[in-house]
Amino acid sequence: MPPLMKTSNPALPLKTFQGFPLTNDAAMTFDGTVLKTAILLLCSFVAATTAWSAYMGGSAAAVLPLLAIGVIGGFIIALVTIFKKELSLLTAPIYALLEGLALGSISAILEIPFPGIAIKAVSLTYGVLFVMLFAYSLHLVPLTNKLRMGIVAVTGAFVLFYGAGFFLSFFGINFAVLNGSSPFSMGFSCVVVVAAAFSFILDFDFIQRGARAGAPKYMEWYGAFGLMVTLVWLYPEIFRLLFKLRSRESENQPASHISHQSGPTSRHF
Repeated sequence: MPPLMKTSNPALPLKTFQGFPLTNDAAMTFDGTVLKTAILLLCSFVAATTAWSAYMGGSAAAVLPLLAIGVIGGFIIALVTIFKKELSLLTAPIYALLEGLALGSISAILEIPFPGIAIKAVSLTYGVLFVMLFAYSLHLVPLTNKLRMGIVAVTGAFVLFYGAGFFLSFFGINFAVLNGSSPFSMGFSCVVVVAAAFSFILDFDFIQRGARAGAPKYMEWYGAFGLMVTLVWLYPEIFRLLFKLRSRESENQPASHISHQSGPTSRHF
């Protein structure tokens, strides 16, 4: 088996599937990991729907506690899962539920300016996941070492850029490319979405290699957790791109039309 290569997913580092004895007894499989991923997607969807319903029945204050629980709790559970992979049977579904609360809360709040944007973001996110799984299964995307290293390098650059933007925001410095709705800003978001989508290919390949290495059965849950980490990155980026597109459309609308709209016409994040 070819040596394991680096991925852009922090949940699937180089040594994730190394050190397991090669065995056919109770070993992880690729199909088993896909099934576990479907379960986690269902968990996140149920939690997101719960947060959405809470917001529709009141104000933003109604979901702020859910948002805090989802973000903070999800981060803690993710760390526990990464360092205690054998607990992933329990922690992976909990992580999916918490992230569902967080993403559902954010989506509900940001849905108000542009109704319908959340369902489009969800549909596109799931669509990208299934398309990339289909492409990987049929070997439609040749995963060469150059492509692999390119995805890792681009993803690392985005992480550094976002980190710098977050740090500088405390000093009142904001990157227009992150928050604006200019063509350049939207082009940047498109590149980020493409990088996140291709990260699924790396994740699928890494999980396939783990199955061939005879990793234990519980690693199916950990592999599914790794895919959820990428999904949690992709969804906000698609939402951000759609938000920029809708904001730009509102900015280009005649003033007479805008005046009849209820609520804010443009908001960047």
